[in-house]
Amino acid sequence: MSGMMICDDLIFASRVTTTARAQRLQLAVAPSTDAALALMARSCPTAIILDLQNPGLNLSDFLEELAKRVTPRPRVIAYGSHVDVESLKAARAAGCERVMPRSQFVEQLESSLAEWLR
Repeated sequence: MSGMMICDDLIFASRVTTTARAQRLQLAVAPSTDAALALMARSCPTAIILDLQNPGLNLSDFLEELAKRVTPRPRVIAYGSHVDVESLKAARAAGCERVMPRSQFVEQLESSLAEWLR
Protein backbone atom coordinates (compact mmCIF):
# COMPACT_ATOMS: atom_id res chain seq x y z
CA MET A 1 0.00 0.00 0.00
CA SER A 2 1.45 3.38 -0.86
CA GLY A 3 -1.29 5.59 0.52
CA MET A 4 -4.47 5.62 2.52
CA MET A 5 -7.38 8.01 2.62
CA ILE A 6 -9.59 8.33 5.67
CA CYS A 7 -12.92 9.65 4.43
CA ASP A 8 -16.50 8.55 4.92
CA ASP A 9 -17.77 10.50 1.87
CA LEU A 10 -17.91 7.73 -0.73
CA ILE A 11 -18.45 10.06 -3.68
CA PHE A 12 -15.50 12.28 -2.77
CA ALA A 13 -13.29 9.27 -1.97
CA SER A 14 -14.18 7.81 -5.36
CA ARG A 15 -13.02 11.00 -7.05
CA VAL A 16 -9.66 10.79 -5.27
CA THR A 17 -9.18 7.05 -5.91
CA THR A 18 -10.03 7.52 -9.60
CA THR A 19 -7.34 10.19 -9.81
CA ALA A 20 -4.91 7.86 -8.04
CA ARG A 21 -5.66 4.97 -10.40
CA ALA A 22 -5.19 7.22 -13.43
CA GLN A 23 -1.72 8.05 -12.08
CA ARG A 24 -1.00 4.38 -11.27
CA LEU A 25 -0.91 5.09 -7.55
CA GLN A 26 -2.22 2.77 -4.85
CA LEU A 27 -4.67 4.35 -2.47
CA ALA A 28 -6.74 2.42 0.06
CA VAL A 29 -9.81 4.08 1.58
CA ALA A 30 -11.01 3.68 5.14
CA PRO A 31 -14.25 5.26 6.37
CA SER A 32 -12.89 5.93 9.88
CA THR A 33 -9.68 6.10 11.86
CA ASP A 34 -10.51 2.77 13.53
CA ALA A 35 -10.90 1.11 10.13
CA ALA A 36 -7.66 2.75 8.97
CA LEU A 37 -5.72 1.46 11.98
CA ALA A 38 -7.10 -2.03 11.34
CA LEU A 39 -5.93 -1.89 7.72
CA MET A 40 -2.50 -0.70 8.86
CA ALA A 41 -2.09 -3.92 10.82
CA ARG A 42 -1.68 -5.62 7.43
CA SER A 43 0.14 -2.97 5.43
CA CYS A 44 1.68 0.37 6.34
CA PRO A 45 1.02 3.37 4.11
CA THR A 46 3.70 5.93 3.32
CA ALA A 47 1.12 8.71 3.50
CA ILE A 48 -2.37 9.29 4.84
CA ILE A 49 -4.90 11.72 3.41
CA LEU A 50 -7.22 12.70 6.23
CA ASP A 51 -10.62 14.38 6.11
CA LEU A 52 -10.72 16.59 9.20
CA GLN A 53 -14.53 16.48 9.16
CA ASN A 54 -14.56 12.70 9.55
CA PRO A 55 -17.21 11.83 12.18
CA GLY A 56 -15.71 10.85 15.50
CA LEU A 57 -12.21 12.00 14.56
CA ASN A 58 -10.00 12.77 17.54
CA LEU A 59 -6.91 13.97 15.70
CA SER A 60 -4.44 13.93 18.57
CA ASP A 61 -5.49 10.41 19.66
CA PHE A 62 -5.28 9.15 16.08
CA LEU A 63 -1.81 10.63 15.50
CA GLU A 64 -0.60 9.24 18.82
CA GLU A 65 -1.89 5.77 17.97
CA LEU A 66 -0.40 6.05 14.48
CA ALA A 67 3.03 6.85 15.93
CA LYS A 68 2.81 3.79 18.20
CA ARG A 69 1.80 1.39 15.43
CA VAL A 70 3.68 2.55 12.34
CA THR A 71 7.40 3.33 12.14
CA PRO A 72 8.31 5.55 10.50
CA ARG A 73 5.07 7.45 10.87
CA PRO A 74 3.37 8.09 7.52
CA ARG A 75 3.07 11.64 6.25
CA VAL A 76 -0.36 13.04 7.05
CA ILE A 77 -2.02 15.33 4.53
CA ALA A 78 -5.16 16.82 6.05
CA TYR A 79 -7.97 18.78 4.46
CA GLY A 80 -11.11 20.30 5.89
CA SER A 81 -13.73 22.95 5.59
CA HIS A 82 -12.37 26.43 4.93
CA VAL A 83 -14.78 27.82 7.53
CA ASP A 84 -13.51 25.45 10.23
CA VAL A 85 -10.33 27.42 10.82
CA GLU A 86 -9.83 25.88 14.27
CA SER A 87 -9.62 22.32 12.87
CA LEU A 88 -7.13 23.42 10.23
CA LYS A 89 -4.99 25.16 12.89
CA ALA A 90 -5.22 22.15 15.20
CA ALA A 91 -4.07 19.83 12.40
CA ARG A 92 -1.02 22.01 11.77
CA ALA A 93 -0.24 22.15 15.49
CA ALA A 94 -0.66 18.36 15.81
CA GLY A 95 2.03 17.76 13.20
CA CYS A 96 0.19 17.08 9.96
CA GLU A 97 2.72 17.72 7.20
CA ARG A 98 0.26 19.40 4.89
CA VAL A 99 -3.03 21.05 5.89
CA MET A 100 -5.38 22.78 3.48
CA PRO A 101 -8.99 23.67 2.87
CA ARG A 102 -10.91 21.06 0.87
CA SER A 103 -11.17 23.43 -2.11
CA GLN A 104 -7.38 23.72 -2.28
CA PHE A 105 -7.05 19.93 -1.93
CA VAL A 106 -9.38 19.46 -4.91
CA GLU A 107 -7.59 22.14 -6.92
CA GLN A 108 -4.20 20.49 -6.37
CA LEU A 109 -5.34 16.87 -6.47
CA GLU A 110 -4.24 15.93 -9.98
CA SER A 111 -0.95 17.82 -9.90
CA SER A 112 0.11 16.94 -6.35
CA LEU A 113 -1.32 13.51 -5.48
CA ALA A 114 1.85 11.61 -6.47
CA GLU A 115 3.96 13.97 -4.36
CA TRP A 116 1.62 13.65 -1.38
CA LEU A 117 1.75 9.86 -1.49
CA ARG A 118 5.55 9.61 -1.71
